[in-house]
Amino acid sequence: MAETITPEIFEHLVELAALDLDDEEASYLRRELNGQLKAIHELESIEVAEDIPITSHGVPYSEAISAPLREDVIASCKEADDILAQAPEVEDRLFVVPDIPHEDLS
Repeated sequence: MAETITPEIFEHLVELAALDLDDEEASYLRRELNGQLKAIHELESIEVAEDIPITSHGVPYSEAISAPLREDVIASCKEADDILAQAPEVEDRLFVVPDIPHEDLS
């Protein structure tokens, strides 16, 4: 299997994540990520019978063994003004964040 994460893609991901890696760390991390992707591809190739349902968890939770749902309670945050005061930019009591530029990596 060819490397899924090429040096160019990895460099772009490192830049997006604002990581400061030396050459040895970058090489190690890219190898590890490609190893993880290889393991995922191997798992995807396992044949599974059609009658086996897709699950998101290995243990089925029935109502009998599940904790009851809590009621949603709206509570004000006493520190909201202090938290908002630390933000570089706020508008209508919401944090303003910069747009994230998108590039096609293919």
